[in-house]
Amino acid sequence: MPAESIFGQGFTVKGGDFANAGEVSCKVRNILKEIGINSDIIRRTAIIAYEAEMNVVMYAREGTLSFEVTPDRIKLVMEDKGDGIGNIELAMQEGYSTATDEIREMGFGAGMGLPNIKKNSDDFKISSVVGEGTRLEAIIKT
Repeated sequence: MPAESIFGQGFTVKGGDFANAGEVSCKVRNILKEIGINSDIIRRTAIIAYEAEMNVVMYAREGTLSFEVTPDRIKLVMEDKGDGIGNIELAMQEGYSTATDEIREMGFGAGMGLPNIKKNSDDFKISSVVGEGTRLEAIIKT
């Protein structure tokens, strides 16, 4: 039986909106601080939220980041509408990126987003449909 939710919220992320990139992950971090989550858990969750948010900003038209806090875990889900990932195994390799030159010139697209999400998660799942979008789920045990 799943643990009872302490808090949950969802946020919309707009693709291409570099001016507001990072705002959603900051909101998630601030909420977790307000409800008294351990600082190491907050750091890991903020990294996951930021990397997921930036992937939407760089590669999708739009996405939704939702998170739920229970007594034993934080669950983050990012679902986007975009081109999808053709080869997830390749995309999970550190340094692999399909970022445009323009995105790289802004300092993004180093190919560390998905590996960082996986590294900071206790449980990680990703699925993608080319031409439709990507869904990732990350669990952090508290």
